[in-house]
Amino acid sequence: MSTQLPSLSSLRAFEATARHLSVTNAARELNVTPGAVSLQVRELEQTLGVTLFERRPRQLFLTEDGSSYFATLRRAFRLMREATEELMARKRAPVLTVSCTPTFAAQWLVPRIGVFEQVMPGIDIRISTSNRLTDFRSDGVDIAVRHGLGRYDGLVSERLIDDDPVPVIHPALRQKRALDTPADLRDHVLLHDVHRQDWRLWLDAAGAEGVDAARGPIFLNSNGAIDAAKAGDGVALVRLSLVAREIADGVLVAPFPDGVMTGLAYHLVYPPAALDRPPVAAFRAWIVAQARTQTFDEKAGSTSKVVR
Repeated sequence: MSTQLPSLSSLRAFEATARHLSVTNAARELNVTPGAVSLQVRELEQTLGVTLFERRPRQLFLTEDGSSYFATLRRAFRLMREATEELMARKRAPVLTVSCTPTFAAQWLVPRIGVFEQVMPGIDIRISTSNRLTDFRSDGVDIAVRHGLGRYDGLVSERLIDDDPVPVIHPALRQKRALDTPADLRDHVLLHDVHRQDWRLWLDAAGAEGVDAARGPIFLNSNGAIDAAKAGDGVALVRLSLVAREIADGVLVAPFPDGVMTGLAYHLVYPPAALDRPPVAAFRAWIVAQARTQTFDEKAGSTSKVVR
């Protein structure tokens, strides 16, 4: 024979009163009068046949039965709230979180994201910018774009955009200190972003000997290295697409504009099961199509190559 449950209103009144240890505060939370809360709690005690509170002047204390009952009810109400939130979330637009570097977000993704929102208006897309590696579980990220060699254990990595880095220098600094061959870099300050390995890979691919790839200041992102190069502080190694406008305006020059094949590229990275979610699959299809048909910076006439 099943036990008949007390009314939900009396249970809510007790849970709120036990949590606040105050009838007044419970009434304020439930938007009822203190008298109504007291009545509902007493009706609950009568229904259960136990005393839930020890009542003293201007003070309330849970009895042993009340404390045990409150602990269980609190978990039950939390489960009901979570179930309600989950149900309501299904009615809201699905959230898609994309992680990428600040430079990629500013130069490539943000200018194009409006197209995706028009194609898939039912998806709430959020862009998380970071230079560090992404932990897809703890960071709440669905899919990421990263620049590198594309080797990520346990993850799917798709080559998205080939965009070989090239050294860039302020014209006045080049006149002051020659930079006609890659080996001449030994006489220059190397400017790094957080991807410090890029200089070593470029120098190895260019066959430049006697150049210490580890020396030189490090900046948080490519924008910092570009600004330092524009100030004449050294030579930055950046994707040609990121400085196409500066080169066109003569603010920077690229002594070796053809670049060298370093194996570096932008990669689309995600867990193997990520594409089981329709929003992730839709974004993946869209960004791959964008990479195949558009250059990194159309207005600047970028010469970056795309994977086909």
